[in-house]
Amino acid sequence: MSRDSELAREHIYGTFPLLRSERTWSGWDFTWVNTALAIATWAFLVGGSTALLVGFADGVAAMIIGNAIGLCFMVLASIPASQRFGAEQYTLLRGAFGVVGVGLIVFTIILITEMGWSSLLAVMAGRATSQVAGTMLGTEFDQYGPLVTIGGLAAIGIAWFVLSRGPVTIGRFNRFVAPGLAIITVVMMIVLITTTSWDTLREASPLAPFDDETLNFMVAVEFNVGVGVSWYPVMGSLARMTRSRRAAVWPAFGALFLATVIAQAVGMAAALTLGDSDPTYWMVPLGGPILGIAVLIFIGFANITSMSSIVYSTILAIRQSSGHLLSDVPWKYLTAGFFVLPAVLTFFPQFMYEQFMIFVSISGAFLTSICGVALADYFVLRRQSMDLRELHLGGHGHLYAYAGGINWAGIGSVLAGAAFYLWLYNPVTLETNAAFSVITASLPAAVLAAIVYLLAFRLLYARHLTR
Repeated sequence: MSRDSELAREHIYGTFPLLRSERTWSGWDFTWVNTALAIATWAFLVGGSTALLVGFADGVAAMIIGNAIGLCFMVLASIPASQRFGAEQYTLLRGAFGVVGVGLIVFTIILITEMGWSSLLAVMAGRATSQVAGTMLGTEFDQYGPLVTIGGLAAIGIAWFVLSRGPVTIGRFNRFVAPGLAIITVVMMIVLITTTSWDTLREASPLAPFDDETLNFMVAVEFNVGVGVSWYPVMGSLARMTRSRRAAVWPAFGALFLATVIAQAVGMAAALTLGDSDPTYWMVPLGGPILGIAVLIFIGFANITSMSSIVYSTILAIRQSSGHLLSDVPWKYLTAGFFVLPAVLTFFPQFMYEQFMIFVSISGAFLTSICGVALADYFVLRRQSMDLRELHLGGHGHLYAYAGGINWAGIGSVLAGAAFYLWLYNPVTLETNAAFSVITASLPAAVLAAIVYLLAFRLLYARHLTR
């Protein structure tokens, strides 16, 4: 392989920043990528989970408010810096956390979060496989049975194949997948409305609410904030492929917001009227065998492209955070290694469904705090100015070198923000502080993490600001 070819591969599969000429995605390309991500079947499951707490009107309001808040600070924390410098976001976080500190974040919070989402996508693709097979064979399979696991493993194998071809291939797939998903989402809403009624939908009661209506609404809002923030681990590294900030920021926020809310509304409508938000369960009975099978096959494929997109960014993060340990490991082996745990979790599909809300909320507690630190570091401390050479030198440089490779101001602030979140709202025990019903948990956690970071950094590392 020539030196030029090696450099080109390092830009795509490694941590080198992309030159302007190497950024191939237009605003429309990035819109399709984000639309395909947002309308993966997890969005329907989010809508169904929201229906546990509130009715349709309140649920739509909670989804709009929650996603708007979560996406707002997620987009600002991940996209502007990555797009401006063409660098993946975890290299840019070395100023906020240090080289070793970024590794701690990536190999704990980010890795667990993305493996969880990948596992869920695989299981849902497996459920689609099970339903298609049952319809074609004229029988009914267990919704959490072995065929779901087989379908999930097949989805992981295909996702690995697509992922091994790189981000350009992912973008090409999404040009076809995203418009198709948008059409299918509209079709599913029409099927739901024509087979039930608008009045039935509006009057449907939440499935498992608390006694306090205000608490129900605030938990629904908080859950959707967590969904919006959950895009943080992947968004910056995808945005570096775009040609301009306009092609990155607005397509990210707009496509994720609109597509997510619409798809979630479909899932919520299905849950309220049919008792299940997953289209792999109700699409064939309502849409008929031909339409139902076509939709399920397409949804299963969409889950595969979504998996490929989120794993791409995660593997970049793992590679740059590992130092020399994984830098020479071929891309296909790294990606295969990532899928080991998701493959294991496909053997426990019911567990993945039942723990979904807890997973989103706990991961959101840490991701919102990371966003708060990233915003404070880039916009306030660095004033949107980063030295790429020093970032890549890391601990061997001057600007972003910390004792032991860890910026304790950043790590401590994330822990403080997450602890504050869990004090306001504990998703495991469902205990809440009185303030939660007024301010929720994610946004206060992000603000607290940002304030603690700014104060701690100036106290511990003031010399870094004078160089």
